[in-house]
Amino acid sequence: MKKVEAIVRPLKLEEVKVALGEIGVTGMSVSDVRGYGTSARHDLRGAVSPLDTPIRSRIEIVARDEDVEEIVSTIETYARTGEPGDGLILVSPMGDAVRVRTEERGDQVL
Repeated sequence: MKKVEAIVRPLKLEEVKVALGEIGVTGMSVSDVRGYGTSARHDLRGAVSPLDTPIRSRIEIVARDEDVEEIVSTIETYARTGEPGDGLILVSPMGDAVRVRTEERGDQVL
């Protein structure tokens, strides 16, 4: 089980969500975030103003190991504009997952 976390442009969010649904992703968390990476704008002194940090959408998905590559590929395809600031995809291992209501664990949660 792995966690896929993607930071994408808000204008691409709906397109990414629809594409993920088409490949069978049934659950995700989405939140608005602010931040910057290597494409951040700097002022004349080289500092980045926190007020100028762009809003992005963070998508979090917990998935079976065998589904991760297709999920990552789908996000890459549908989130890309070709311009700086298209985002980032992070994949990390998940130790366990527990459904609170039923107490199911691990892959049963997915």
